[in-house]
Amino acid sequence: MSNVIQFLKENIEVNNAVIRLLSGKIEEASDIVANTLKSGKTIFIAGNGGSATMATHISGEFLGRFKKERKSLPSISLAADTAALTAIANDYGYDFIFSRQLEGLAKRGDLLITLTTSGNSENLIKAMGAAKNLSVRTISLSGKDGGRMKGMADLEIIIPSNNTPRIQETHLLILHIICELSEKNFME
Repeated sequence: MSNVIQFLKENIEVNNAVIRLLSGKIEEASDIVANTLKSGKTIFIAGNGGSATMATHISGEFLGRFKKERKSLPSISLAADTAALTAIANDYGYDFIFSRQLEGLAKRGDLLITLTTSGNSENLIKAMGAAKNLSVRTISLSGKDGGRMKGMADLEIIIPSNNTPRIQETHLLILHIICELSEKNFME
């Protein structure tokens, strides 16, 4: 079997597991996002590396549009502000790049979505703590066994895989589903 076919089959296997195990949680996450937006609150999204890029992409989908013409919806990628990231990392350390932003920007009733393949990123763990202190709801998308973040979020979606590329692909699929469902729900 070629590598291409193997990679595609791995992706299908992970998605079949997500269908069996996580469909309800994805729908719940979509409702939380839609209700947060309906109440005029802000969605904050954070991740490192490829997940940082994904956070910025999804934030842009809320600010622009996903599939439907609608007003811009409040969303901030905590990975997108290079000046804030470097100033905070320089003054406080990299572990605080997201928590410090939340302390300055987030309000009670907002929502933080974290993206991590391992669940062990200290800066995301600290962001979860800051969110709790601010009464900000949390959704965590992770993989493997959920890592040290397991049990910290109000809703966690743990991809049943140890394969980082398959976890990241599935995170993007789930985020697109959340965008589509919450956009539809928001407009009803």
